[in-house]
Amino acid sequence: MDKITSMKLFCRVAELGSFSAAARTAHLSTTMVSKHIARLEQSLGVALLNRTTRKVSLTEVGGSYYQRSKQLLDDLQELDSSISQQGGIIEGTLNISAPIDFGGMHMASAIEAFQQIHPNVAIQLSLENRHIDLADGLFDVVIRITTAPEPGLVAKVIGSTALSTYASPGYIKKNGKPEHIEELQSHRCLHFLDTPHGENWIFQKEKTLHRFRPKWRFASNNSRALCEAAALDMGIIHAPDVSVAPYIKAGALQEILAEYRLPNLHIYATYLQRRFIPRKISSFAQFLADYFEQHKRW
Repeated sequence: MDKITSMKLFCRVAELGSFSAAARTAHLSTTMVSKHIARLEQSLGVALLNRTTRKVSLTEVGGSYYQRSKQLLDDLQELDSSISQQGGIIEGTLNISAPIDFGGMHMASAIEAFQQIHPNVAIQLSLENRHIDLADGLFDVVIRITTAPEPGLVAKVIGSTALSTYASPGYIKKNGKPEHIEELQSHRCLHFLDTPHGENWIFQKEKTLHRFRPKWRFASNNSRALCEAAALDMGIIHAPDVSVAPYIKAGALQEILAEYRLPNLHIYATYLQRRFIPRKISSFAQFLADYFEQHKRW
């Protein structure tokens, strides 16, 4: 068996904590992945992984081997990318992660336009709201909507979005329009789950931050569901305009409490800072910035 392939599979098992998960990402059977790991351990004469019925974890020597293997594989990838880019062709696979709503509403058109220019790049897009650690090696580019990305990353601004409060004309007609955030206590609220602010809604007025914990009647981790609920007069939502824009244009929702709106949040394409950054990554991030500047959809 190819030792480099075995090392790649070992690193993937270590990162995912599962033979089956590593097999899925490598498009191999679990049995084949197990054979690669067993052959690697046999050649080294040590156990790299602790195996139980519930999980897989690194042994002490396995942890050391993982760190060295990961560095070696990264160096090999950088070498390959460096040589291939001298021919001027951008190719390979890009693994992208994006927030559920932004990715679902806006990334497909950008990816299609990018692949028109670079047809040799395959793109795998995962949509999730949880925090992704790029150092885990599962993704090449992560789209983040935040006030500031963490250190150690290259962060390319690809857009910005306001975080505002919205209600339907029908809801306002039936229940009145709140003029101050304290009045939200007497209104039905629709809450966005899995945000960095937890149970709180964040507002700002005259440079002072205000936190409000709504007594929500309906909650979801998908703003499309929340927008639909708000358009049905079910309550008030607090969401980024990148998600609400189609409902605003259709007249289904309107902004309220505008004087409490937060300053715009930046939308970033982030990737790891390293000695050599593959052109497929840097080119994609720059393309997103240019694309959304020219084709702003919110």
